[in-house]
Amino acid sequence: MIISSENLKPRELYLKQLIAFQDTEPVKVITGIRRCGKSSLLKLMQKHLLESGKEPEQIISMNFESMEYRDMDVKDFYRYVKERILPGKRMYLFFDELQRLDKWEDAVNSFRVDFDCDIYITGSNAYLLSSEYATYLAGRYVEIKLLPLSFKEFVNFHGFGISDRKTLTGEIRKRAYDANGEPVEWDELFDAYMHYGGMPGTIDTGLNQDRVIPLLDGVYSTVVVRDILERERRRGQRQITDPVLLRKIIMFLADNIGSSISLNSISNTLVSEKMLEDRSKHGKPAIQTIAAYVGALLESYMFYEIKRFDIKGKEELKTLGKYYIVDPGLRNYLLGYRDMDTGHMIENIVYFELLRRGYDIAVGKAGNKEIDFIATKDEEKIYYQVTEEMTSETTRERELGSLKTVRDNYEKAVIVSRTNTTSSVEGIRIIRLIDFLLN
Repeated sequence: MIISSENLKPRELYLKQLIAFQDTEPVKVITGIRRCGKSSLLKLMQKHLLESGKEPEQIISMNFESMEYRDMDVKDFYRYVKERILPGKRMYLFFDELQRLDKWEDAVNSFRVDFDCDIYITGSNAYLLSSEYATYLAGRYVEIKLLPLSFKEFVNFHGFGISDRKTLTGEIRKRAYDANGEPVEWDELFDAYMHYGGMPGTIDTGLNQDRVIPLLDGVYSTVVVRDILERERRRGQRQITDPVLLRKIIMFLADNIGSSISLNSISNTLVSEKMLEDRSKHGKPAIQTIAAYVGALLESYMFYEIKRFDIKGKEELKTLGKYYIVDPGLRNYLLGYRDMDTGHMIENIVYFELLRRGYDIAVGKAGNKEIDFIATKDEEKIYYQVTEEMTSETTRERELGSLKTVRDNYEKAVIVSRTNTTSSVEGIRIIRLIDFLLN
């Protein structure tokens, strides 16, 4: 069954990645948090196939969130697909939220062996690509990591246009305009992105807070219930059983995005608030419980962890990493909007923008100073500092001073939310946040 692809918004960055692997051996696995657009991306790929001349009968599409497939076991799954295979034709198989089916990997591997097919899978939990599955397919898969809307996608999805204009000094600046061609302030658009986030479902809410909050509540509840608690029961585990404790850890991580924290610091806070029993004297420290819960949140793609890297020693440090939340709207749903806490949220947004662009990212340690992000890709490396402003001498010294301690010749830049200059300072580029997000 092919689901209608009408009124789909383009996700060109990710669709191009899928098309690049079309008709190649690896299974294409699209991962990401619930409701970030994975199902829509499958529909966009199906639309591409039909427009390139494939017949509708060559496409088999199944969404395992549907009741239609809820009672299937793995043998039913194999039989269902086999009955729809066209002899002598290349088949395109799309399986949405496949992790809900036990032993699904047995069927997928059989499809690869038995049929002439190209396979696309989505999953909302990293358990889908656990070490067991990776071993089972022996590396014959490619992962497409889908994230909620970037700021540029957010602007486009809401019907605003972007164009270039030349200033009186000859500088090229981006301008935004609405459906009537009237100019719109970038600050207004970015504030909306900071408030509501980039979950694609918010597009249909008209950015009405009374409608956005229930949508984000649905995302949160689905992640907690289906991708953490329910998955834990299916696996036969008993480590993550307390939804109240889980929410407390979620709130802690959301409240401390961009801060250097450890599992010990989380444990100590929860023990002091009597949310977690300190059993360290009995040989089972509370930190083991915290590690299991945090690991589940990372697997659900609600939070992402970033490690620290010692630039001088050229080694990854095992302590005091940072956590970022996948969407600003989810953080505001959990904590309420904080207009005095925008610095960490801007850093959060820059982190995920770098992920979208394919960089490996670490926090840099340079002596007793810290660099927000070291972004590497192939032979490229860029050191980034992120800040709201650089008008005060104290801020300028802090942001530039950290980068000046790095003595190599790789690019160094400061991304600034509020600035009227894009000049360089001693070879360190100053970049407007809006320019960075739009380019």
